[in-house]
Amino acid sequence: MSTLPGLAFIALLLAAGSAAAEGLALKKDVELRGSAAVGTGAPMFLSADRIESTAPNIVEAQGNVEARQAGQVFSANWLRYDTTLNAIDARGAVRLEQERLLVHGDTLKLDLDDYSGAMTSPVYQFTAQPGRGNAQHIDFIDKERFALQNATYTTCPVDNDDWFLKVGELDIDKTRNIGTARHASLHFLGTPVLYTPWMDFALNEERKTGILAPTFGTTERSGLDVLVPYYLNLAPNYDATLYPRLLSKRGMQLGGELRYLFGEARGENRLEYLPNDNEAGRSRWSVALHNEYQIDTNTRAGMLFGRVSDNDYFRDLSNLIAVTSQTHINREAWITTRRANWNAELRAQSFQTLQDSTAATPIADLYARLPQARFGAAQTFANGLEFHFDSELTHFAHPDASQPEGTRALAYPTLRLPLATSFGFVTPQLGWHSSYYALDDDATKSRISRNVPIFSLDSGVVFERPLEFAGHRFEQTLEPRAYYVYAPYRNQDAIPNFDTALLDFSYAQMFTENQFVGGDRVNDANQLTLALTSRFTDADSGLERLQVTVGQRYYFSDQQVTLNPGDPVRNSNATDLLAAASGQITRDWRIDTAWQINTQNGVTIRRNLGAAYRPAPGRTLNFGYRYIDQTTEQVDVSAQWPLAPRWYGMFRYNYSFQDDKLVEGLAGLEYNGGCWIVRGVFQRLATKENQSTDAFFLQLELSGMGRIGANPLDVLKQSVPGYRTSNDLLKTP
Repeated sequence: MSTLPGLAFIALLLAAGSAAAEGLALKKDVELRGSAAVGTGAPMFLSADRIESTAPNIVEAQGNVEARQAGQVFSANWLRYDTTLNAIDARGAVRLEQERLLVHGDTLKLDLDDYSGAMTSPVYQFTAQPGRGNAQHIDFIDKERFALQNATYTTCPVDNDDWFLKVGELDIDKTRNIGTARHASLHFLGTPVLYTPWMDFALNEERKTGILAPTFGTTERSGLDVLVPYYLNLAPNYDATLYPRLLSKRGMQLGGELRYLFGEARGENRLEYLPNDNEAGRSRWSVALHNEYQIDTNTRAGMLFGRVSDNDYFRDLSNLIAVTSQTHINREAWITTRRANWNAELRAQSFQTLQDSTAATPIADLYARLPQARFGAAQTFANGLEFHFDSELTHFAHPDASQPEGTRALAYPTLRLPLATSFGFVTPQLGWHSSYYALDDDATKSRISRNVPIFSLDSGVVFERPLEFAGHRFEQTLEPRAYYVYAPYRNQDAIPNFDTALLDFSYAQMFTENQFVGGDRVNDANQLTLALTSRFTDADSGLERLQVTVGQRYYFSDQQVTLNPGDPVRNSNATDLLAAASGQITRDWRIDTAWQINTQNGVTIRRNLGAAYRPAPGRTLNFGYRYIDQTTEQVDVSAQWPLAPRWYGMFRYNYSFQDDKLVEGLAGLEYNGGCWIVRGVFQRLATKENQSTDAFFLQLELSGMGRIGANPLDVLKQSVPGYRTSNDLLKTP
């Protein structure tokens, strides 16, 4: 016959004599959780109004019973401890406290060797993360696992049952932080809204294998949209997601995504397939592969491949304007290396062009680079002189056999001498742009060379002064800058245009040597750019409150090089005047504005006006206006704003006056119920020149469980700059 461990026996004697020894009482904390007295051989500490031995190795306690063993705390009205079996039997207001778990019930039987047992009418609560519920019965499998019958589960606080799972069987594994429910129904605001015969969920924020919350939505082009993702947590460094998607008007789409991180290799790869689209009358698919590998500290390789089955794939099946407006899908493979004084790259690249059948003008196909090799070097000498060398060798191929093809070799060595002081700088630079073309056709001139010397001189000065305005101290700067470029004329009419375009005129473009981007055109230049910038910086915080810039380029010779032979040439001796103002003018307001004005006739060529008002998280108002003479005039207004406690409204209005149509319209509401959030968003999106589609998103987010319904978060984050979920807002201090 076994006996009580010695330490436990002493504890019993102390407890039994507590009435005679006033002031001698059991300490009411649970500090023994961290002691060495753990495991099946740990002593039992017991206190009660009455403790007696009713039989050999049987101890009974009555009235305010509290027992502790190996980090567990038991309390009840009555408790019996069998020292032979190392088991307890408790009744009446039973309370069991373990690490990360608190359970109340009517009765408890527990084997303290393997922690198996049972409790009736349990009410449980996790102490390390949200999660609670009740059940008809609970079976303890061991210290980390238990099963509940006819149970509920919710992450809402006590006395709040806005949502809960009602399950026939609920298995909890605290070691893996996983809950598994069978015959589960989701009740929301007293109404059952979803049933599943089986589901599992994470008890914390860690990744786990299982069915993720489904998404529901509806769009004008695809009808009811239901997506049920299944997540596979294959290993800490790689995972996968399978996502069958039901489109009521089109059929069943199957998709999958694989992500991995193996040492120096990483990738994200996605495949989607829609067999026999009922609307399009054909099967449709998409592939998106992105993989990279770090060969060594300086060398990296990778590949990017995308392809879709048809031109309208994204327009029909996506709700993101950045996706639906795609015109070219990139496909490339590369290897790059960077060393102390040189770098090299080898690349192969092609594109898939997505045409818009409603557009008046077809979208031009891009040349493929098959392959492209680049080499660059840099060296700084003791006197500060810098040498730079950039070169490339590229073979260009075009999907249209009527377009010219060939190989281009470029080399551009430069010498520059930066001279700088605390108040200004002067940087002269001399370069030699050399190129050679070997064309693949029978043209009269299939071998072409071009050599253009280029000289530039960049200079600037910074003046500073303190300034006080409206009771605030500022540091104001005045920064004049002058930039001169000279490049002689070379006839380039016989050179094909493989990858060159005219740079969009901007402030940055005024300080470049070449008005063209790409290697097929080098402009003739004898020009001077003058600009003036003034900054107003808060003297106390260092925040730049306002930056004002004005600049203009002046020409000393007529233009001769154009993008294409016969294009009109410049007919003035100066560019348009550029002006801009931006900055965080107050704590809540930021502005970004720019103007382009034709100084000959005073006509505004371009105008961009932008302002953002953000007095607090969740309070954002954005305004934008864009105007380009004779081509574009758009207004873009978006906002997120609290409408009432826990209520938030979101909207976007992007309208084109030039086309007389809505580019994107969005209106939404979001309510935060504490342990749940509901979002409703309506969106109208232009997908083609004369077509648009409507979509409705309704999502219920349950804290700690996931999201149910159509996910509008990507749409909201893209459409409303500064948008934040109400969950984040309520957590913001």
